[in-house]
Amino acid sequence: MALPPRAFFTLHETATRWGCTIADLAGWASEGKLDIVTGIPLAACGPDKVSGKISISPMDMLPLFRRSGTGPTAIQLMRVKPERTRDWAYVTEPVDGVKVSVADLLISGHDVLRFEDEHDLLRRVGGGTGALSPYDWEGMYVALTRRVHEHGLPGTQTELIAEMQDWFADVAESGDVPDESTIRRRLRPFWRALRGDG
Repeated sequence: MALPPRAFFTLHETATRWGCTIADLAGWASEGKLDIVTGIPLAACGPDKVSGKISISPMDMLPLFRRSGTGPTAIQLMRVKPERTRDWAYVTEPVDGVKVSVADLLISGHDVLRFEDEHDLLRRVGGGTGALSPYDWEGMYVALTRRVHEHGLPGTQTELIAEMQDWFADVAESGDVPDESTIRRRLRPFWRALRGDG
């Protein structure tokens, strides 16, 4: 059985994956292209109690994203957006705000994959194809062709990726299965062509 997709990526993982800096990620988040989240312990925002997953505004944490690398690694936040709310909440307790570290800032896996699809990053992520692969990609393409011929396309690309992971799990003698993002890179051109997206 294939593992579900990653729930979160850290900013550093995402920047490495895309070949950019965390300052770039902060800029895109400030423009509404991404949502940066983290988790906080219990804090008071006026009469309300807030804890767990929250969204942050990169502009509230600007020193963390200095391109020169001279900024702090943590900052006290005075404003947070609790999960499933649209409004910002202002921290009243602790009085100096909630301490948040840059290492604890995350982007949801869904957001990462959506951004990659929207900006066609998958063609650039992962390098060339010259190295010998430990995976039977030709066999996967045959399985993909058979699946589409016999049953058509599933409703989502994620479903198709899960099916191909299951195929690898069934045929791999070593039990080694490529991760979701690697399969997605391989399937993306086929998915786009079969869906008429490009």
